[in-house]
Amino acid sequence: MDKVAVLIPCYNESKTIAKVVADFKKHLPEAVIYVYDNNSQDKTAEIAAVAGAVVRHEYQQGKGNVIRRMFREIDAECYIMVDGDDTYPAEYAREMADKVLNRQVDMVVGDRLSSTYFEENKRPFHNLGNSMVRFAINLLFKSDIKDIMTGYRAFSYQFVKTFPVLSRGFEIETEMSIHAIDKNMAVENVVIQYRDRPDGSESKLNTYVDGIKVLYTIFRLYRTYKPLMFFGAIAALLGLIALVFFLPVLFDYWQTGTVAKFPTLIVCGFTVIAAIQSFFIGLTLQTMILKNKQDFEARLIEISEMYKNKHN
Repeated sequence: MDKVAVLIPCYNESKTIAKVVADFKKHLPEAVIYVYDNNSQDKTAEIAAVAGAVVRHEYQQGKGNVIRRMFREIDAECYIMVDGDDTYPAEYAREMADKVLNRQVDMVVGDRLSSTYFEENKRPFHNLGNSMVRFAINLLFKSDIKDIMTGYRAFSYQFVKTFPVLSRGFEIETEMSIHAIDKNMAVENVVIQYRDRPDGSESKLNTYVDGIKVLYTIFRLYRTYKPLMFFGAIAALLGLIALVFFLPVLFDYWQTGTVAKFPTLIVCGFTVIAAIQSFFIGLTLQTMILKNKQDFEARLIEISEMYKNKHN
């Protein structure tokens, strides 16, 4: 088992990967640097190997697929995940690793948004999207994570071995954040200085396509992790719609003693039934979520015992 493993997912980062590897070797000399090449069409893998990294390959395209492979294959007391584009300074890695190793933090978030991100990043829609995602998740999940989509994080062994990677692409950071919040894991933020990509290095993130994927991920995970709130809101909306259309029918009945709008009354009845069904769906799923959390805690104990055995 490695003491510290630095995980660098890469796709066409030949211009920056050598510097990234060298920087982390300098600031974390005890760490093993892993570069996972994701079908690069340049010489990323060869340059990383020359720089001293352990190079491996993931042939399913997408950052989420790369991280799934990394988490399965590598055992370490502390994991540092960082992009290979040289936007995240290595000098913060020691502080992040110490929080995992000495304070038993499960996920350390490299917070760009509290420092230089908005000045360095030249894409205004990226800036707006990051702020919106942070606001939405902290509101919906009652959390205080300062940077949801940062690619610079540190993890404990327990987090890595219990995190179910479902996303294939750049939505993975959002998924990590929500998983940590939902499972009541220890999360801390470290403010880092962010720098924009050097000239000649191109981002693989599409502002609009990947932004839509991230927003859908938030929607999907909120439905999954908070089913009573999600389906309860649908039930409340359906109930409100039924009430709005039922009141005129009721007033007419009080005034005339007859129901003149039978179709409206029937539709209101079906809408109320749908609202009741939605509420009980949410209630049933919420019970399943609570059982899942109990099973997760039992699984966490098993992982902790595995960690102790490997560490010893």
